[in-house]
Amino acid sequence: MLIGEYRVRVGAKNRVALPKKLREDLADNVVAMRGYEGALLLVSKGSWASLIEEVLNGPLTDPKVRDTARFLMGGAHEIEFDSQGRFVLPQPLVEHSGVKPGEEVVFVGLGKWVELWSAERWNKRLEQLGEEASGSLKL
Repeated sequence: MLIGEYRVRVGAKNRVALPKKLREDLADNVVAMRGYEGALLLVSKGSWASLIEEVLNGPLTDPKVRDTARFLMGGAHEIEFDSQGRFVLPQPLVEHSGVKPGEEVVFVGLGKWVELWSAERWNKRLEQLGEEASGSLKL
């Protein structure tokens, strides 16, 4: 299961290392795409196929279906890793996420997918989540 929070630095040319535990769970078959709230989503190719099937099963005449397909599929890229588990973030995803070389990013495992955030955005979002989530779970 994809869980945990991992912080790494972005190298030159937008190269970043996917933490080993996440890479093992994703099995080196990763698709990266635009995510929500300024994050990126990383999923296995199997999860990607299921997601796309769900999107494409919606009616073509529905503008929300078309917009979802554009948002997720239009910016999606299959990720290729080097021998050290690093990959280059494609420019459209860099622009969407605000990630910059030399800065810290955060990988957040969320069960079936991983989000990649600029550390600055993640820290702000995490603060909001703490305020919003309090009291929403009954344990």
